[in-house]
Amino acid sequence: MVSTSPEPDKIAAVPAEDKVVPAEQPRAGIIGVLISLLETVGETANLAWSTLISILRGGFSVSDLMQQMSAIGADSMLVVLIVTTSTGAVFALYASKQAVAYGFGQFVGGGIAYTFFNELGPVLGGVALAARSGAAIAAEIGSMVVTEQVDALRSMAISPVRYLVAPRVLAAFIMMPVLTIISDFAGLVGGMSTSAMAGVPAGTYWESVRALNKIADVQHGLVKAAVFGFLIGISACMQGLSTTGGATGVGRSTTRSVVMCVVLIFLGDVVMARLLTGPVGRP
Repeated sequence: MVSTSPEPDKIAAVPAEDKVVPAEQPRAGIIGVLISLLETVGETANLAWSTLISILRGGFSVSDLMQQMSAIGADSMLVVLIVTTSTGAVFALYASKQAVAYGFGQFVGGGIAYTFFNELGPVLGGVALAARSGAAIAAEIGSMVVTEQVDALRSMAISPVRYLVAPRVLAAFIMMPVLTIISDFAGLVGGMSTSAMAGVPAGTYWESVRALNKIADVQHGLVKAAVFGFLIGISACMQGLSTTGGATGVGRSTTRSVVMCVVLIFLGDVVMARLLTGPVGRP
């Protein structure tokens, strides 16, 4: 009787592509976390350098830039107004009560303005931009990655950095100072409303703003805002381009984008504050 079982050498001849290859296990432990962090930092720095080169060479569409500026600025406007007006109102409510009680209510406006010009305006505006437009950028680019649109761009010899990243990063860099100016004004108006309730006249409030602040305070805030805008744009684009895993991966990338942008804003704020104030504090 002839056996019909396959020969041993035929069993071993199964094509390699038909074999199930176990998925790469995620790194575990402190060493693995550090390696992943260093890889992320390196990839982000490389993307930032490529983006800067592309921007300096002007290798992007001006119409795309204008469209992104409109989307980033207009879409974040309402969130910025709500966040900064509310913060200014609450901040002034506590400050004005204490100031009036101790007899220096005439300095409330100047103190609130100094805080907003140097700190709260760019930071709160950056957080609002990261939550709204940064998440949108990561989700949009991530969706393009999982649907292989980015691979299609590469197959047509179109650089994703030039076509996708550069307009968005430059738009965030330009619009963040504009949003900061709006957030400064909204915070001061919110502070004025609650200060008036505590007994600080509106005229005294605005006179204090004028007398106790310098143009350099506004400039420092705008410099911070521009840096924050660049960090938000680069981080959001990086998370979008590194998306894997379909629709679930897009959600993860969006979440990571918001977290990374907020963390970079606060870390960058520490560095920028030290550089702008100098070795002896306020100039």
